[in-house]
Order: sequence, then C-alpha cells, then structure tokens
Amino acid sequence: MDNSSDTLNQTRCGFVALIGAPNAGKSTITNNFVGSKVSIVSPKVQTTRTLVKGIGIYDNTQIIFLDTPGIFKPKRRLDRAMVASAWGGVGDADITVLVVDAKRGFDDETQSIVAKLNKNKIEAVLLLNKIDLVQKEKLLELSAKINAAGKFKETFMVSAITGQQIDDFYKYLADNLPISPWYYPEDQISDMPLKLLAAEIVREKLFLYLRQELPYALTVEPDLWERREDGSVRAEITIYVERDSQKIIVLGKGGAMIKRIGQAARRELEDLLEDRIHLFLFVKVRENWGDDPARYVEWGLNFNS
Repeated sequence: MDNSSDTLNQTRCGFVALIGAPNAGKSTITNNFVGSKVSIVSPKVQTTRTLVKGIGIYDNTQIIFLDTPGIFKPKRRLDRAMVASAWGGVGDADITVLVVDAKRGFDDETQSIVAKLNKNKIEAVLLLNKIDLVQKEKLLELSAKINAAGKFKETFMVSAITGQQIDDFYKYLADNLPISPWYYPEDQISDMPLKLLAAEIVREKLFLYLRQELPYALTVEPDLWERREDGSVRAEITIYVERDSQKIIVLGKGGAMIKRIGQAARRELEDLLEDRIHLFLFVKVRENWGDDPARYVEWGLNFNS
C-alpha cells in the first residue's frame, strides 16, 4: 500500500497489547493475524517469555500486536520479570485486550487481572477465545459475569485456532487505532531478529517433546546466524540446562532426542523462511542461569522486577 503524503491521513497504526492468563491463546491470535509464526505456541503454560511484536495490515491500518507473557502468580525471579513485562506491554499500548480462555472461564488468574485493570482504571477490550469448545449459553453467562466485574469497551467471542468470528475483532482494532503513518514496512511481520526467532522455535520444540517440568529449567540462546555463499543459512543455538541430569534428558539415548528436536525445528524454519537451514544444537550446563542478569537483558526483561 502507498502511504505517501496523499494517503497519510487515511492510514492508521498502533499497538495492541494482548494480556491474559497463561495459555489463553494470545500467541495463536498474534500468529493468526500475521499469517506466520512470530510467537511460539505450546499446550504448556508460560511459553511466551518476553514481549513479542507481531505486525500485520488490515485494510489501511497497520496493527502491531504485543504478545505478552501470561499473567500468573509468580514464584521465581523469572516469573516476576515475565509478569512485569506483560503489564509493561499495557503501558505501551493504544488498545489493551484481555484474552480469556472461554473453556477455563473466569478463574482466579483472570479475576486477578480484571481487578488490576480496575485498580489502574484501564478500560480494555474483552476477547473470549476458544468458543469452539464452549456452548453458546455458557459463553453468554461468562461474558455477563466478566463484564459485571470490570469495565470493557467491547466484547468479542472468537476462536483463534479456527478463525471463527475473529475478523470482526480485527476490524474493530483497525477502525479504532490512531490515524498515523505506518511504523514498519508493509512486508515486515515482526521486529524479532531471525536468529532469535530460530532460538524461540527450538524452545517451542523442547516444550513439545520434553516432559512437563524440564522446559522451565532450561533456556535457549542463539550463537550464530550466518548466510553462506550458496545462499543457505548456518544457525548455531545453545540449550542451557541447570544440571548434568537434565542435559542427559535433552540429549536422549544416543542423541536421539536432540536430533528429533533439531529436525523438527529445522523443518519449521525452512518452511517459514523459505531458506535452506543448517541447524546445529548444543547442550551445556549453566547452573543458576535464572539468576544471571545477562539472560534477562537478552530477553528484554527487568532482572529486578
């Protein structure tokens, strides 16, 4: 789209913060709108670790989704930093959207979020997600209950995974963001560097293939993203765990697990970027990485939250 001076006043652009309890579907909404993966998706909670920007166009509006970490009761330093990052996204947003897992309902975590929105006098948009899993009567009851507890500009009921009724939500955002030139080029879908995207996809596969608790005890860092003479990319990524016993689990018998994770991540990266990727994964022990300030800088999190 041409957003030169003759059309400048017709274009809109702004930030939309998606907040909610873990696994409410924020990352799925972001990826659905962008039309490509910019945020990792997992059936396990707390997979989004930092604030991710997903950028897309709807009519003449550039919408920049801020996919925030799920808001939950923090137990560790990393948890506190993730929750602080989520609320920080609200401060940067033109529109705040509370995403609620309609199947889970108005649980304690969502009640706590609504209470904080009320306390800070933030009038958000309510988005009930996963409506394909809930009967209509229960959806109406849930909507009434949450609207009675807080003050919301609008309420939408969607399924991000199927796309059901989600276009009305996108249109509302496009019509209500500020008149402005676009902040990013038309074809840009995220501000995340490719090597960091590669590391996030590897982390997603770790969540997918490893047993429940281990992924929370590891971190993934990109070491190299290099374009080779033949046009392919060499990517080197290190997976850090806290103990030798965890390293053995990640590697698997005869290296089978790390090979499986690497193959899955490489296929997805090649499909996503339409490039040949040579992906090399390394597993190292780094005790107490969750208390290392440098890691928080890498993720854009506040160590002292």
